[in-house]
Amino acid sequence: MTRPINKVVLAYSGGLDTSVIVPWLKENYGAEVICFCADIGQGAGELQGLEEKALASGASQVVVEDLREEFARDFLFPMLRARAVYERQYLLGTSVARPLIAKWQVAVAEAEGAEAVAHGCTGKGNDQVRFELTYKALNPRLKVIAPWREWEIRSREDALAYARAHNVPVSQTEKSIYSRDRNLWHLSHEGGILEDPAQPPEPAMFLWTADPEEAPDTPEEVEIAFEAGVPVAVNGERLSPAGIVETLNAIGARHGVGRVDLVENRLVGMKSRGVYETPGGTLLYHAHRELESLTLDRETLHFKEQVALRYAEMVYFGQWYHTLREALQAFMDTTQETVSGWVRLKLYKGNVTVLGRHSPHSLYREDFATFGKDDVYDQSDAEGFINLFGLQMQVQAMMDLTNGGRRKYAAPDYSQFKRD
Repeated sequence: MTRPINKVVLAYSGGLDTSVIVPWLKENYGAEVICFCADIGQGAGELQGLEEKALASGASQVVVEDLREEFARDFLFPMLRARAVYERQYLLGTSVARPLIAKWQVAVAEAEGAEAVAHGCTGKGNDQVRFELTYKALNPRLKVIAPWREWEIRSREDALAYARAHNVPVSQTEKSIYSRDRNLWHLSHEGGILEDPAQPPEPAMFLWTADPEEAPDTPEEVEIAFEAGVPVAVNGERLSPAGIVETLNAIGARHGVGRVDLVENRLVGMKSRGVYETPGGTLLYHAHRELESLTLDRETLHFKEQVALRYAEMVYFGQWYHTLREALQAFMDTTQETVSGWVRLKLYKGNVTVLGRHSPHSLYREDFATFGKDDVYDQSDAEGFINLFGLQMQVQAMMDLTNGGRRKYAAPDYSQFKRD
């Protein structure tokens, strides 16, 4: 047995890994185990019977907190305002949830006088980093226990065998082993047939979104309203942050919107394949992008897109509680002061089409964009602008001609194409 720990708070989901960790912590650390579960929208099915299951596994106490509104308001929507996307496809559903769970896990540990916190993340994944960086940022004195880096269990099959030996109730079986994570924002799938990137996902694997080919034959329109970059209403009805996401999830899911099959670069250095279902988030990102196209000037929008790549990396890497992420958030939020208005989308068999967008702060003016001369734009000004804008290119070409007559860039010799 390792050095005894009096009390430990375990981030508990009721899944296979965290279920077997409860008796393992008691056996190997002699610890009283408090299970903490965050309700971040994983659904009533996953939460039903959770307390009884944890207690049956050997936990002394189970703490369940409903964090759906906080998740949407303080994590999802700030990330949406940044429009952060990891490797052009992943909307960071698992990544952004871990700091919230770990934050409350630390709070419970402090309130209960626990010396340690524990998680069920493997030693080769990203989530271990996300949990532990949050622990370090919020309370570096807590001991961190990561059983997957210590125990002899090396596979999910081993974990199932351990569960059976210790009478731990679990739902997974050897015939259907997928590693899944579900919350208000998305549903992810890993493992099983997905470990071969050449193989397509099994249709039965998808649990949330409709198969686009089987989605309704009639398109559906949805209108999303924003205030300062924050979604506030769907189809004219004002809703809470979590209500916004839940409503759009239902609409997007029935039309097969939000499926992504991605081979991504993990923080630890290896590649992994994941399939994600993010119906409501996909609609929000589409709408938010269109509203920004109206309300942000070119330089701000282009720079924000560059910064969003770094922001997305920080979320993926578990650096939510990092001073740089917070500084980037301050910049992002400043850009959102005029991002208000509405966007109308059409959903049809997995596709999202923009039908219209409107903002009282729109920088688009039809009278400015016309080709006629007016007080804003004089077409004769273009000649001077082009001369100055192309000056460096012109100078380079002139230097090439001066230095031997060989140009770096040259038009083709048209004479060879002439015909008799």
